[in-house]
Amino acid sequence: MLKKISINQLKPGMFVHKIVEQKGQLSVKNQGRVTSDAIVDTLKKRGVVSLVIDTSKAFKVASEQDESEQENKKEAVEDTPRKSASLESELVRATKLHKQGKAIQKLLLNSVKKEQPFDSSIPKAFSQSLVSSIDRNPDALLCLTKIREKDDYLLEHSLNVAILLANFARYLGMSEDDVQDLSYAGFLHDLGKIKIPDEILHKPGRLTDPEMEIMKGHVVHGVDFLKQTELDVGLIQAISEHHERLDGLGYPAGTKGENISQAGRMLAIADMYDALTADRVYKAGMSSQKAFSILMSDAPERLDLALVQQFIKCMGVYPVGSLVLLSNERLAMVVEQTNAPLAPIVKVFYSVRNSHFLEPKDVNLTTEKNVKVSKAVIAADYNIDVNAFFERSVSIG
Repeated sequence: MLKKISINQLKPGMFVHKIVEQKGQLSVKNQGRVTSDAIVDTLKKRGVVSLVIDTSKAFKVASEQDESEQENKKEAVEDTPRKSASLESELVRATKLHKQGKAIQKLLLNSVKKEQPFDSSIPKAFSQSLVSSIDRNPDALLCLTKIREKDDYLLEHSLNVAILLANFARYLGMSEDDVQDLSYAGFLHDLGKIKIPDEILHKPGRLTDPEMEIMKGHVVHGVDFLKQTELDVGLIQAISEHHERLDGLGYPAGTKGENISQAGRMLAIADMYDALTADRVYKAGMSSQKAFSILMSDAPERLDLALVQQFIKCMGVYPVGSLVLLSNERLAMVVEQTNAPLAPIVKVFYSVRNSHFLEPKDVNLTTEKNVKVSKAVIAADYNIDVNAFFERSVSIG
């Protein structure tokens, strides 16, 4: 049974179903068990005013707890699994969804290019399907954001940003409507790029100043087109802000500081992360760790520091779908996060020492004491086709 209470009524042994009211900008996870008075105090300090508890999930708290364990708690509410589907089963649906998203994106870009209206119910319903997949098991779609077709960057980028934003918004405990809206905004945010000449859009080298000015025009092209649709003005605002920066040196309007919406700030982070890690025809994408470093270097002057930090926590030290080199000289793909940030569950598939593929094997690095992650890597470092491996050994649909 769900029951709304004030923070002063919260006690150890209760299960938090949802945060209803919170003051301040530091996000608190929505669900979890309250195991101690220290957690209640932390929630109060983070500005929680009221919340909903699930009385059916109440539990007995041990009379004594190790004090050192309490001191080491870093989360206000303990993590609880939200996955209602296995990675294998959700990948079947997610793979089909990812292909569908690329097809819809192609239709939308064609509509913008020809300046023809499109049925907004189609991309909106698709965005809702993305969120539903994230709810069942976010690891499936997150894996797919790492499987790139070099010639399909324009189609895949907005799709991947939509996935990243849905996962990020869920992590922050945002409302259902906000999660849906952010995913939808991510899916539509780069439609204006179809108006940019190919020789500029796909130029392998650095753009000249005049070329850069033309490239910047993609935001206005997209926003002008979306203003002719029934899209909510708040979503259009977020899309218009995805290249704005807190120091006012972004574009197209030079909006700065508090005038940039939270949705616009989140979209800027997800857009930048995906662009940095994407493989292009002319260059390999960088590792997530390098991308995280660049995001942090742009905060707090250009990007929202608190949101960047939360985004990195949301993605994990080694994001799902990324590649890692293990201490036994084998390559593996991260397939699931664990409570130990440096020890994810991985799928081992390649021997660096012998330069050949292995029979894929899932390894939980939290229990495999003799093996650990040496470093994050990218497929180009070893000249391997990770897409082929994924389709053969990870994806099922």
